[in-house]
Amino acid sequence: MTRDDVDMVVTATVGYSGLAPTVSAIRAGKDIALANKETLVVAGEYINRLLDESRSLVYPVDSEHSAIYQCLAGEDPASVRRLIITASGGPFRQWPRERIAAARACDALKHPNWSMGAKITIDSATMMNKAFEIIEARWLFGVDPSAIEAVVHPQSIVHSMVEFSDGAIKAQLGRPDMKLPIAYALGETKRLPGVEQPLTLDRIASLTFEAPDPDRFPCLTLAHVALDRGGNTACVINAANEIAVAAYLRDRIGFYDIYGLIEKALGHIPFIAEPSFDDYVTTNSETRAYAESLINKD
Repeated sequence: MTRDDVDMVVTATVGYSGLAPTVSAIRAGKDIALANKETLVVAGEYINRLLDESRSLVYPVDSEHSAIYQCLAGEDPASVRRLIITASGGPFRQWPRERIAAARACDALKHPNWSMGAKITIDSATMMNKAFEIIEARWLFGVDPSAIEAVVHPQSIVHSMVEFSDGAIKAQLGRPDMKLPIAYALGETKRLPGVEQPLTLDRIASLTFEAPDPDRFPCLTLAHVALDRGGNTACVINAANEIAVAAYLRDRIGFYDIYGLIEKALGHIPFIAEPSFDDYVTTNSETRAYAESLINKD
């Protein structure tokens, strides 16, 4: 990723593991196609400081952030009122809280629209992925956290929207498929022909939207906990979530224990207001060890 014959680095590893290679690529002045949201979740402020001192450009690969990036093309950043990130709602969208509480990993892995790896599929079920996407959007687009929100869109056709000061809302539509956002990033915003089959609008019966339910999906609320508190808070949330999700996938903890474990980690791990890279490494390591100790205790 630092070789002279490399122009762009695609960061597509899962979780915290994406941070170090992305930092190395930015320091080497490489452009980044960022598919690893946790890089900006864990250390968004730090990454942006590195980017200010580098010639590197970041092209988002997540479908939601690619959609926002496309909607912002040619627009005055000062005219942006809201970023609206869509969520499918996951497999438990219509389940009552009591039923969700008893759900096992095999239930949570049955995503209605997307084919993804196990970890991100569980994050979709808890809506932690939307919390992470709100955090990522704050650092990618420089928008105040209060102007970023999530909305549930079960069809996964509208990938995200931007509302402007005149009341207009722009949306990017496409199939629930990653080919288009990947190609848009690799093409550095040049549209590559024949990437995806066209979306046939007359075959879409309806597009619906609904507010997320933070009572049934409390992990969503952690986005603004992280952004309001700042420092190493999001690093703690991410590390505890990685351990909790891994335990849930092994049926060692329950669905809502994921949120509970993260809450305990936030109350235990020391807060660092202005973390260095080494502080992120230490926070990640300490949080993971603490979360593992809680699981092993039970």
